[in-house]
Amino acid sequence: MEVFRLAREKYATPLSGKGAAIKGARWNSIGIELIYTAKNRSLAMAEVAVHFTWATLPEDYMMVTIDIPDDIEAKQIAEADLPPAWREFPHPVSTQQIGDDFVAEKKFCVLIIPSAVTQGDFNVLINPHHKDFGKISITKIEKFPFDKRIFY
Repeated sequence: MEVFRLAREKYATPLSGKGAAIKGARWNSIGIELIYTAKNRSLAMAEVAVHFTWATLPEDYMMVTIDIPDDIEAKQIAEADLPPAWREFPHPVSTQQIGDDFVAEKKFCVLIIPSAVTQGDFNVLINPHHKDFGKISITKIEKFPFDKRIFY
């Protein structure tokens, strides 16, 4: 499976989950390392764009293409199985618990979960502490300029 991550240049490598652990996010609490990716480039962009305006958008974003080998088992969660307020912002603690449990259980390396930003799309979360994490690799890193029209 090919997935995508939009990251500032200095954070494009290595894949670690340390950034998400600093502040926590929708699917992880503070202190829990989790790598957020998307099933397509457009969703990776949308997931970042919702946090900025054109005036505050950094210019050093890179699109990171990541290969997750087919032999790595993934768990998928359907929208119907998520808590009622899972899409709200700020995100509820109940969604963080889902990600925290996923990381702690170490049963799967990959969790496929609905996007709160783009209905019908999926984020792919990677547990950097799973035994199969070493099989996952970055295949490409390229400059990603945002189209200004997105912010108008």
